[in-house]
Amino acid sequence: MSRTLRLLITGGGTGGHTYPALTTLTAVRRRQVPHEVLWVGTANGLEARITAEHGIPFKAITTGKLRRRPNLRELGTNIADVFRIPVGVAQAIGHAARFLPDVVLSTGGYVAVPIGVAAKLIRRPLVMHEQTTVVGLANRILARLATRIALSHESSLEYLPASVRDRAVVTGNPIRPELLQGNRAAAYDLFGLTFEVPLIYVTGGAQGSKQINTLLAEILPRLLPHAQVVHQCGPAWIEQMRAVALPPELADRYHPVPYVGSELADLFAAADVVIARSGAGTVSELTAIGKPSVLVPLIPTGGDEQRKNAGYLVSAGAARALLEPHPTADMLLAELMPLLADPELRAAMAEAARKAGRVDAAEALCDVLLETAHWHG
Repeated sequence: MSRTLRLLITGGGTGGHTYPALTTLTAVRRRQVPHEVLWVGTANGLEARITAEHGIPFKAITTGKLRRRPNLRELGTNIADVFRIPVGVAQAIGHAARFLPDVVLSTGGYVAVPIGVAAKLIRRPLVMHEQTTVVGLANRILARLATRIALSHESSLEYLPASVRDRAVVTGNPIRPELLQGNRAAAYDLFGLTFEVPLIYVTGGAQGSKQINTLLAEILPRLLPHAQVVHQCGPAWIEQMRAVALPPELADRYHPVPYVGSELADLFAAADVVIARSGAGTVSELTAIGKPSVLVPLIPTGGDEQRKNAGYLVSAGAARALLEPHPTADMLLAELMPLLADPELRAAMAEAARKAGRVDAAEALCDVLLETAHWHG
């Protein structure tokens, strides 16, 4: 066994697949494990940008996404993608055979399937990580090829084929460690916040969310007597949100911003309530940090996973959620008002969120990787 760990990472397309892999790699580095890494992804996925920013060697492969219920327009794309898949597998085998990893980490997305097949063909151990409560289509395929299956939630076990469940371990979903180091006072200074009313942080992801932005705009005049709001609305929405008509005496309680960068940890620390989607990454962050939330799931996503993630937090007592397909602004306000009025309710939900979270998920997944690679330093 070489003293340098050779780690091949695949996964991407979105932040939900990319950041857990990046955070796990950071955990490997934090342990000062001598290693060489290669990340295989798609040229136009988030992973291409993230690896470039962090100086991680990267190879792109062709990949196809199979849409389970294609409409007529997507049918042609589906057929074209069927022909791309063998090309991607051939490229993946080439990269994997040249790199010869000690272990492969797959964090999902369609790009992970060709590398999973390649790992099996060249007999290299594969650790597959699933972020959501519902095991996605790509990972249901990969589960049969994986040496170890790392899950974020105990409830995901039932979505795995029965024959592979003995290979599964619950690690949690790695979140960026800096998110646990937020400074509440720094957020209050940055946004000029008041101590008179609770703070709501609203986010719809990097591009913002039309649904969340529209619902919020409608309730702001009724909400601001009871709360102040920092709203990450997306660059395309910033002018529209700045133009929302508000009572003049309350206007300085609303702070729309196009995007949130390094100040996210401080905002999380300062927020009394978070309004957000319920993607896997968001749910992991809210629970690790311990924040009460009102969730507005994106419906439908593949397998309706966001609604299931939200339902999981609601049943744990950590969140409230708008689970109907077409929620109204009044519904959002009705979920928020009891939280704003009752600090003890917020504290109980924060505690329930923390109990559902895994702060040590990156370390746990790092352990699984090193064990699977038989790496002992």
